[in-house]
Amino acid sequence: MEFQWNRSEVLGLAREACAHCHGLGMRHGDEGSSEPCNCVLRKVFTSCFRKFRACAEKASHLPVARIENVANGCDNRQSWGMKSEEYMADFYLVTKRNLDAFEFQLFRFHFLLGADWKLCCRRLKLDRGRFFHSVYRIEQKLGRIFRELQPYALFPLDEYFGGAVEGWREPTRKVVEMRFGPRGGRALRAPLKKVA
Repeated sequence: MEFQWNRSEVLGLAREACAHCHGLGMRHGDEGSSEPCNCVLRKVFTSCFRKFRACAEKASHLPVARIENVANGCDNRQSWGMKSEEYMADFYLVTKRNLDAFEFQLFRFHFLLGADWKLCCRRLKLDRGRFFHSVYRIEQKLGRIFRELQPYALFPLDEYFGGAVEGWREPTRKVVEMRFGPRGGRALRAPLKKVA
């Protein structure tokens, strides 16, 4: 099933001063087809990358496990996970799988290691123009992939981090956070009694 972009989604992401879409977010192509503008795809990437950095900058010595009770009709389940760590792993693995060797090397140097354009150009033997065109292409490519990823996209972030899951009725959730830390090797005891 092919993902369909809608105008209401891209309108809030579009850059107002964009020369291609004029702030509307959609570009119209051949045969009446429309697709998101490159400014929207770059914004999707930027939002996902900011969240990746925020997750990485959290206190790494105190990861948070979340227990969620999800009720769907007669099926009540409980699941737990470390959403920040899962998001960082998904972001990295999706990126690594979808970029070629040159693009991933540039992504790693510039985005993950924080090298500026001068250092990247020197290291990868690029000129300034090719560097910036490659960065824009990477942002557009990953922005599209992060939004169109099936069955669970990395964007929008609120859906990834606990929003409604498509195809389910409105879930009822109880979220319990547990912090792991250096507490002398104590065992983790999750609060499992029912809350009315």
